[in-house]
Amino acid sequence: MKIAFVGKGGSGKTTLSSLFIRHLAANEAPVVAVDADINQHLGAALGLPDEDAAALPAMGAHLPLIKEYLRGTNPRIVSADTMIKTTPPGEGSRLLRVREENPVYEACARTVPLDDGEIRLMATGPFTESDLGVSCYHSKVGAVELCLNHLVDGVDEYVVVDMTAGSDSFASGLFTRFDMTFLVAEPTRKGVSVYRQYKEYARDFGVALKVVGNKVQGQDDLDFLRAEVGDDLLVTVGHSDWVRAMEKGRPPRFELLEADNRMSLQALQDAADDSYADRDWDRYTRQMVHFHLRNAESWGNAKTGADLAAQVDPDFVLGEPMTARLG
Repeated sequence: MKIAFVGKGGSGKTTLSSLFIRHLAANEAPVVAVDADINQHLGAALGLPDEDAAALPAMGAHLPLIKEYLRGTNPRIVSADTMIKTTPPGEGSRLLRVREENPVYEACARTVPLDDGEIRLMATGPFTESDLGVSCYHSKVGAVELCLNHLVDGVDEYVVVDMTAGSDSFASGLFTRFDMTFLVAEPTRKGVSVYRQYKEYARDFGVALKVVGNKVQGQDDLDFLRAEVGDDLLVTVGHSDWVRAMEKGRPPRFELLEADNRMSLQALQDAADDSYADRDWDRYTRQMVHFHLRNAESWGNAKTGADLAAQVDPDFVLGEPMTARLG
C-alpha cells in the first residue's frame, strides 16, 4: 500500500508518519519510508542520530542512476536524459518492488533498525546552498514521483511518504500516487484550512483521504474537528509522554506508547488495508499518463528536445500481476 502523510507545517505529520512506520515495523510488515518534505526530519523522528540523518543519500543526487535503471529496455525511451519526473513505465521498463534488492535501493535507501524490526528509509535530500535562487524544491521530489510511477506493491507491503507541508503537494501529480492519504489536522481554523484545500484539489482524482486529528485535548477539540471535516475524521491523537521523550532524543521502547495512541495507529493501518479493495490500476495508469502529457506540453518537450508524448505505451497498465493490459 502506498500511503502519504500531509498537513500544514507544524501539524505533527512527520511525528505521526514516524509513529505509523514504527507501528508497521512492530507488526513485521515490510516498509519503505520516504522523506519527501523540504524539512528533512523523518530520519531523526525514527531515531537516527543527527549526523546519520544528515548523511542519508539524496535521491535527487542519484537521478541519473534512477532513470537509467528504470528505463530498462523500454524502446519508447530513447535515452535516460529524456526521462522526466512523470515518465510512465512501458514494455521493457524495470519496475521497483518493496521486498527486492536493486541498484536504486542500494544507492538511495538505508536500513534503519527500530525496536521491532527494521525499515528502508529514502530521502529527497535537503535544499543546498547551490540550489538557492535557482532551483524549485519540486524538482527535488521528482525522483520520488518517478520511483512511485515504477513501483508495484502488493497487499501487506507499505510505502509511507512524509510529504512536503501544506498544499505544495499539488505542484505535481505526486498527490495521486497513493492508495490512502492521511491529512494531519490540529483542532484550529488554520489546522483545517489545509484539509479544505486538499479536499477540493483532490476531488476530481479519486484520492482516498482521511483526517487524523492531532493535539486533541478534550471534547471541545473533538467536536470542532467533527463539525469541520465530518466523516473524513478517522481518529484523533492526544498528548503523548512517549512522543515528548522521543522529541528529546530519549524514546522509550515503542511497546510503551500509550494504549490509546497505539489503537489510533492500528486504525490507520486498518483504513489503509481496507483501501486495497478499491485499488484501480487502470485509473492509476491513466492519471500517470495524464500528468505526464501535461508536463510534457508545458515544459518537458522544450527541456529535453524530445516529443515526450511518444513515451506513453498505450497497451501498458501497471499492476498486479504485470500481465494486465488495456483492452
